[in-house]
Amino acid sequence: MTNTNNSKKLILGSKSPRRHQLLTEAGFNFEIRVLETDESFDPNMPSIEVAEHLALRIAEALRSTLQMDECLLTADSVVIVNDIIYNKPADYDEAVLMLSQLSNRTHTVATGVCLMTIEKTITFTVTTNVRFDQINADEMDYYIKTHEPFDKAGGYGIQDWIGLCKVADISGSYSNVMGLPMREVYLELNKLLNK
Repeated sequence: MTNTNNSKKLILGSKSPRRHQLLTEAGFNFEIRVLETDESFDPNMPSIEVAEHLALRIAEALRSTLQMDECLLTADSVVIVNDIIYNKPADYDEAVLMLSQLSNRTHTVATGVCLMTIEKTITFTVTTNVRFDQINADEMDYYIKTHEPFDKAGGYGIQDWIGLCKVADISGSYSNVMGLPMREVYLELNKLLNK
């Protein structure tokens, strides 16, 4: 719908089913192209800069695959509490630890986005603040065993049970918490794709 008559083909540099879903629901036609990329970062880097740094690194890894008629979209999301980054939990115990840190407090979800063509690179970060109610041990156990949030930053998905039942307040973009700030992506992609 949004990019059927443009001069660039959209490439999503991500395996994330949430990003795929969001772009599809927004009406974009795209193909997926991924390469395994080192996603480590300097621990001294300000936490708010990490997601954008990683989005650019993923895009740089794919740069050599880009054709003149293509626009690459990459993104990375991190959950931040007290300047500490919570990535994807490795196992059940780490998921419990993360949810314990998020329970009854506000955290920040930062998504870094990179849009790259052969001629131009744009990067930006969008932040959303999310406040959870208290999450007790039984609720954590139920959520982790039912939804297995091991592929999600901070150990949760806003679209899952926990988002429906335990989120007290969201300040900012909902889709950003899912992994892609669609309003901002839509605006920037239309600038690039419809020239």
